[in-house]
Amino acid sequence: MLALSSSMFSTFGWPLEEDLISHEQHNNNNNTIFYIEAETSDQSFLHFPPPPNLSQPLANSSEFKLSNEVFGDATMAKKLNHNASERDRRKKINSLYSSLRSLLPAADKTKKLSIPTTVSHVLKYIPELQSELERLVHKKEELISRINSRQQEDLLSHIDIEKKRKWAIGSPLSAVSASPLGDREFVIQICTVKLNNSPLSEILLNLEVDYGLLLLNASCFESFGERVFYNLHLQVHIIVKLLVIS
Repeated sequence: MLALSSSMFSTFGWPLEEDLISHEQHNNNNNTIFYIEAETSDQSFLHFPPPPNLSQPLANSSEFKLSNEVFGDATMAKKLNHNASERDRRKKINSLYSSLRSLLPAADKTKKLSIPTTVSHVLKYIPELQSELERLVHKKEELISRINSRQQEDLLSHIDIEKKRKWAIGSPLSAVSASPLGDREFVIQICTVKLNNSPLSEILLNLEVDYGLLLLNASCFESFGERVFYNLHLQVHIIVKLLVIS
């Protein structure tokens, strides 16, 4: 049997039993007692100090947990706000693109266009609209010019008519002449102004009732200055004395 020397075992920084006994004797002299319980000889050199006091960290664990919960809630709220803002931003952008797509021609509205395709079609459609606008503006100017020209012509025509009316009113209103064609027939020529609006039927009725004349033929025409000429071929039923007005 080999004897085990104390140098073969490392103390790992722990005191041996002999050291403890000597240390105890030294402390007894100083009225200080250290009690060390050794159960067996093989466990005397494996003595461990008591675990550290963990009461203080355990007491603060609830506060640490509470602070973590508050920090987590703040982070979650910030994330939710960011998501809501991003969602609103995307809705606005989609609404703007939808409005832009509604301005395209009807053929493009029926298609499901992506955003890049929509932008491309809009950029192509804008010059077409500008050309159409220029064409419509030019057409509008032509129509306005025609309307102004026509209004000017109508105004000149109205002025001319007024001048003719004034000239006709300033001249004698009517003139009558009669020429015999035989014993019982003659021709009456009447020149009057159209403004008088004397219908031929009234003239013939008066000639028949007042003078007993029968109309054989009649003609009518208008001339410059809104004057009307009547040529009446009449026959006498009753012998009357005619006065020829020259």
